[in-house]
Amino acid sequence: MYYASFGILAVIHHLIINHDILKNCKKLSKDDSRYRYRLFLISVLVFYIADLSWGFFTESDYRLLAYVDTMLFFASMAFSVLFWTRFVVAFLGKRSFNAISLLTAGWFIFGYVILNLFINLFKPIIFTFTEDMEYVPVSGRYVLLVAQFIMYIISSIYSLFATYKSEGLDKIHYRAVFQTCGVMAIFIALQSFYPLIPFYTIGCIIANCVMHIFVDEDEKIEQIQEKEKAEKEKEIYNHISNSLAEDYEVIYYIDIDSGEYKEISKSQSYISLDVRSTFEDFYSDTIDNILRYVHPDDRDFALSMYYKDTMLKNLKDRKSYAYKYRIMIGNEARYFRFVVMLAEDEKHFVLCIKDIHDTITAETAMLESQKASITFSQIAESLASNYDAIFYVNANNGEYVGFDSNNVFGELKVNQSGDDFFKTSKENASILIHPQDRERLLRIFDNDYMISVLEDKKLFSIEYRLIIDDKVQHNRLSARKSRDDVHLIIGIENIDEEVKKEKEHLLALNTEKENARRDELTGTRNKTAFAELEKSIQERLDKGMDNLPFA
Repeated sequence: MYYASFGILAVIHHLIINHDILKNCKKLSKDDSRYRYRLFLISVLVFYIADLSWGFFTESDYRLLAYVDTMLFFASMAFSVLFWTRFVVAFLGKRSFNAISLLTAGWFIFGYVILNLFINLFKPIIFTFTEDMEYVPVSGRYVLLVAQFIMYIISSIYSLFATYKSEGLDKIHYRAVFQTCGVMAIFIALQSFYPLIPFYTIGCIIANCVMHIFVDEDEKIEQIQEKEKAEKEKEIYNHISNSLAEDYEVIYYIDIDSGEYKEISKSQSYISLDVRSTFEDFYSDTIDNILRYVHPDDRDFALSMYYKDTMLKNLKDRKSYAYKYRIMIGNEARYFRFVVMLAEDEKHFVLCIKDIHDTITAETAMLESQKASITFSQIAESLASNYDAIFYVNANNGEYVGFDSNNVFGELKVNQSGDDFFKTSKENASILIHPQDRERLLRIFDNDYMISVLEDKKLFSIEYRLIIDDKVQHNRLSARKSRDDVHLIIGIENIDEEVKKEKEHLLALNTEKENARRDELTGTRNKTAFAELEKSIQERLDKGMDNLPFA
């Protein structure tokens, strides 16, 4: 009973000081130091229970129960050592070689105990009992205690040196490990010499008290930090809320069921309306204000939006919805936007009201401008689709930008630019232009010439031939002045198909005329041919032409 009394006191003390963390079942990460500390405390509690039970069983005649309890005693000791090493690594927050070494030591001791307990069932190597129920420790027990002593003393010495090199929370953590390891090392040494006195249990009680102080202090520091963080976050949220509130004329926070509400923010323009606010019934107050201030054409729509059921229905399956209508500010009807949101507690509406009249006016003007710009762009690109290339040329200095327009949609793409269009054109003409057209083209590639030609006409055009890969290509150059009277717009188009069709047309026309002058049966010239010839001869005679042979 004397031996068991230490275990009873240890269990009571353990449950009192560690009540909160043992009872706490909230989900924590397996790498969290509090999770590992809880596992360690549970294993120590089992050890205390096994230790106090040992005191009862060894004083009785139940040899088998004493034997099983002793097995549990050593097994729970092994688990407590393993969980302690895992907790210390997480507590220090280090993943260094020393941390790995400590974890390895914990696993070694755990494996050693479990293996020796299994062997002990067949051959006593840790403990045994005599026929008189006398407990006899064997060599394996001493090896176990020596291994623990070495682990704790090395950890204590290392933590002592680390304490002097660390700062802040790390320094406190290393000090806690130094003290608890030192206590355990001392009482394990005593337990080795006095096996029937529960020095190991006493050491656990003292070491756990020391560690509890530091863990509890850690939690307090963490709570303070969380509180400071929460206050800082609240301050940030307040800054954000105030900044956002400045963007609205007024924000209402409305109790959905009772209709009680608060006005969070007001702009001066909204204050000038003198809106009725009792703060008791939002729905009733809003209907009164709609009848007083909303534009007559929008009044029915506005009235339909402020029923509790309607607002809840509109918020179904979405976080917010918005609408707009006009409010009379003096004699001016201005558009306001209303955004309704469901608060996080789902018991309040948040209604934000913003004057968007200037925005709508600006957007309308911008849309009209864009529409006009798009229309002109589409027209320009449609016209540009007739050309293969377009040049925008400064008539004064020859600077130019060239555009490709060789797709069916007429989309313009810049493909070249230069300092002197006329000089570049003359250089290209000597290489690309057909020799028979070259002189004629070189004459017009002159800014003074083009300006003078376009003074009297809107459009100037000329057809010419290019030599490309030893093949003739017919082109047409068209030039016109831009609206600024400074630039020339010069378009180049390939007219090969047009020339080809024109030749085919002339050939067909001549063929038809020839067929009209000959008899279909004999192929000889007919009366029409004779009449045309007679008319031609007569005209020549009338002009006094001599030596005109005819028959």
